Amino acid sequence: MYPFARGFPHGRIATAGPIPARVPRVNRVVDELRQYGPDRVGPGTGAAMDLAGARAWCGRLARGHYENFSVLSSLVPVRLRDDFAAVYAFCRWADDLGDEAGTPGEERLRLLAWWRGELEACFAGAPRHPVFVALRPAVERHSLPIRPFDDLIRAFEEDQLKSRYATWEELRSYCTRSADPVGRIVLGLFGCASEERFALSDRICTALQVVNHVQDVRRDLEERGRIYLPAEFTSGIADFEDRLARSAALGHACDREFLAEYRAAVRPIVDRCWTLFDEGRALLDGLPAEARPVVRLFAEGGESVLAKVEAWNLETCLHRPRLGKGQKAMLVGRAWWGALRARRAAGAAS
Repeated sequence: MYPFARGFPHGRIATAGPIPARVPRVNRVVDELRQYGPDRVGPGTGAAMDLAGARAWCGRLARGHYENFSVLSSLVPVRLRDDFAAVYAFCRWADDLGDEAGTPGEERLRLLAWWRGELEACFAGAPRHPVFVALRPAVERHSLPIRPFDDLIRAFEEDQLKSRYATWEELRSYCTRSADPVGRIVLGLFGCASEERFALSDRICTALQVVNHVQDVRRDLEERGRIYLPAEFTSGIADFEDRLARSAALGHACDREFLAEYRAAVRPIVDRCWTLFDEGRALLDGLPAEARPVVRLFAEGGESVLAKVEAWNLETCLHRPRLGKGQKAMLVGRAWWGALRARRAAGAAS
């Protein structure tokens, strides 16, 4: 049996006083693994959940763990909503196994290997875990390949073995596994997969992933010991990692020079993200009307976060820039209007 959180009673993290933000996430993952982890799902563990139950379970997981899923799913045609929920559930579980379950390193690698085994069983036509029971019809209906799903697992495996990136190209290579596959799966669900569209989608997805890394510099370091900022941009900063850690812990710069040096290191990364978004924007014009609002919401959401990073003067070592409710409402409103126009156009055409 996997000791998902060694040193704590029953695998859950016991707390006293204020609860760190990460503790509820870890405890949730522990509870889910008790119900549907390797000891409960796999060869010889009993009958799989039926399709209706698996779809309902994935829908609850998506709505409960991703506050914007209900908004996103409302932009998706009804016929695709169960498929989107199943894909989200797959990504959520892979992410949790790589970031929250057990201890970093070998234990998480074992869990991710189990998850790959369940993925392979799904593509072999014998799904066992509720996520894969719900995912199997989507795989069949849209002829989805296994590669992008496996690439996502490989990215989480890489996170167990690698916590620093030397160059921009090395980080972009990581994004081909950690981010680009999601865009390719979404295009597959909408029936508009092509190499030309993949190339544009990859630019948007890589930009989204790097924006997230820039946004989460402080959290990635303090919670996971990772630094995704490529060393080619930070190597000129004396004692960079030590000063970054001290500044993050203090909530203000550890000395007079650090923030200026940090901003200079982050600036070229931000600029490259803007370039990727600009290059990927051509994807929107070439998409079917029903797919455009969903992809637009992802892309414009990422661009808005990137603008927020700039509004915070690039000081993400101290703050995590977030979109306010008004900004989110505006993005969603534009996406809603786009979806409404698409549906009216489809109705008129029929």
